[in-house]
Amino acid sequence: MAAKLSGSGGGRYQEEQNAEINVTPFVDVMLVLLIIFMVAAPMAAVTVKVNLPPAVAPPGTNPPKPVYISLQSNGRIFIQDFATDLSALGDDLRANLGESRNPTKERIFIRADRDVLYGDFMGVMNMLQDNGFYSVALVGEEQ
Repeated sequence: MAAKLSGSGGGRYQEEQNAEINVTPFVDVMLVLLIIFMVAAPMAAVTVKVNLPPAVAPPGTNPPKPVYISLQSNGRIFIQDFATDLSALGDDLRANLGESRNPTKERIFIRADRDVLYGDFMGVMNMLQDNGFYSVALVGEEQ
């Protein structure tokens, strides 16, 4: 008869524990999240190119859905990413806000290129006031 002298218990079918972590599911989830964020990130940014001047004031709090008016150096005006002109600015801004938001309490953010003429900028400001938009914030580039 044979006897096992080393170790206790065990036998032919005993398995040792595996202390390695399987990272394949973790890597799969991270790659899926990376792809989702890479696709979604460009859609969340304003695409109108404006050369902003530097700002020295501390940044304020933002409303739930900010509305941006962009003025380019060539005189073109945009609400968010949609082109408009000075005569239709008030109506287009009301259409962008929708019926649920009150224009007298709405803050409008203006992004203007540093080379925009002062007369063009004041035309936009006057048109906003004529249409009941009294709360205006100017956007500048942080230093």
